[in-house]
Amino acid sequence: MTEKFDLNKLKELYAPLQVKYNLPEFSKLNEEFGVEKAADEETEFVLREIRKYVADKFLDYFRFIESILNPVNTPSIFIFSLTKTLSTKDREKIVEIYKKMAKVELNLMELDVEYSEEKEAEFIKESYTLWQDIKKDIKTVIDVIKKNWDNKLEENNKGYFG
Repeated sequence: MTEKFDLNKLKELYAPLQVKYNLPEFSKLNEEFGVEKAADEETEFVLREIRKYVADKFLDYFRFIESILNPVNTPSIFIFSLTKTLSTKDREKIVEIYKKMAKVELNLMELDVEYSEEKEAEFIKESYTLWQDIKKDIKTVIDVIKKNWDNKLEENNKGYFG
């Protein structure tokens, strides 16, 4: 009978890797990226499973930011409305976030091509640090959108179809 793979087992397997590679605490990774979901997957490659959940968050934001920067490829009225709330300065900030996230995506492709526990650990560590940095910028942009949302939409009473 095999031992059940659960959250406690995941934390137990992560602990020596955390020390070995100087990784963030499990609770902090879980708070930011929901890595506890990796406990549902029985694996010998703990860092790879954790990396997948870190990557998911980055990819979700990457796609969203991409749709803001290039709304023509997005059939969403919401995105078109959202882009009207942004100033040139806000768009520049979004472009900087996008560039940082594009590097993350490239790193992910490299990790998928050639497995290395050390590179997985480095990705997790760098991604955690990067997320701490860019989430502040993302929050600032969200605040601007929320602040300007009603004003920008009222300026164009005709709406999307007018």
